[in-house]
Amino acid sequence: MKRSHLRFTHHKKWSTPIIIITILALILLSTLIFTNPISSFSTKSSTPHSKSTLSDEKAEILAELPRLAYFISGTKNDVVRIKRLLQAVYHPRNYYLLHLDLEALDSERLELAKYVKSEFVYRDFGNVKVVGKSDLVTYKGPTMLASMLHAIAILLKLPKSWDWFINLSASDYPLMTQDDILHIFSYLPRDLNFLEHSSNIGYKEFSRATPIIIDPGLYRLKKSGVFWAKEKRSMPASFKVFMGSEWVMLSRPFLEFCIWGWDNLPRTLLMYYTNFLYSLEGYFHTIVCNHKDYQNTTVNHDLHYIKWENPPRQYPINLTLEHFEDMVKSGVPFARTFATDDPVLDKIDKDILRRSSGRFSPGAWCVGTSDLGKDPCIVYGSIDAVKPSVGSRSLEKLVLKLLDTEDFRSRQCK
Repeated sequence: MKRSHLRFTHHKKWSTPIIIITILALILLSTLIFTNPISSFSTKSSTPHSKSTLSDEKAEILAELPRLAYFISGTKNDVVRIKRLLQAVYHPRNYYLLHLDLEALDSERLELAKYVKSEFVYRDFGNVKVVGKSDLVTYKGPTMLASMLHAIAILLKLPKSWDWFINLSASDYPLMTQDDILHIFSYLPRDLNFLEHSSNIGYKEFSRATPIIIDPGLYRLKKSGVFWAKEKRSMPASFKVFMGSEWVMLSRPFLEFCIWGWDNLPRTLLMYYTNFLYSLEGYFHTIVCNHKDYQNTTVNHDLHYIKWENPPRQYPINLTLEHFEDMVKSGVPFARTFATDDPVLDKIDKDILRRSSGRFSPGAWCVGTSDLGKDPCIVYGSIDAVKPSVGSRSLEKLVLKLLDTEDFRSRQCK
């Protein structure tokens, strides 16, 4: 992506005495020397930069790399998939929080915890954590939302600040390297929130919004289906309901607002969505679009490649080799769902991630050799270095399209 060239100008007033001009010149020179120009490309504005700020190989100014916080969740029999996904998306800059829900066996949770402790890279960087007290999760109920809020609260307590939160399941997989993702997102305002959303919820008004459900997972120790109340409720009048994809990339400032809630909106909506079917598909979407401080930070995309049947069923299609080319062309960083050890995962590892079985996806932080079958990530260098591949151009193209001035505002909270 083109790096910004920052220029500083001042206008000389020839009528000013020579001594005043000299003082002003010295002040200007000091400013140029000691001011960090990257700050003007900072993360405070939700207005996207134009194409002139994207990739220029001759630029001397590099944007600061972001830090991502991943929440990877799974259930019974998902340990192998979580290990593989973690290795595929791992980068020392990021944080990773792993969760096996209460349906998983204690032996599985122990296996996952032992794996994290035994891998010396995780130990050295200390950026992979496992949720010790697992949550009971019912897919249709608010316990999925409660589990995610739990994860966000844990990640907010970590010592080093992060910029974006990303939720993945054990059936997800990356379509590009972390070097590519970190490189492209280093040029974006840090307050952007990527989530697919719409207030035009159609049939979901009658199938999800007006029914009243109770999730037994809130008070039981074993998973069961939700209960349905006989009565229905009307659509709310004090706020507008938005729904979309449960897969999100949310900014830290917005999530601090959701967790700490200096405005009562997050708590009000949490109470409302407690009796809402598939509450994770609406909670964050409704908060962000009903608050003036955040409704202009939305980017209407979930950054996932997902294939649905026509008409859509409850779950998407499992992706296979026949979808590979379409996935690559999409430009999105993630895809779902994949069956365990499907051959298409091996192709992604080989052709995109350059990753061998049981090893990390190599990035610029890996400075070891792969001779004699060695893992290059056994030896590591700077975690602030990235080496984007050709694949980053597809993500660049997608981001430019999403942030195009003609479409960006018109697709926010509509």
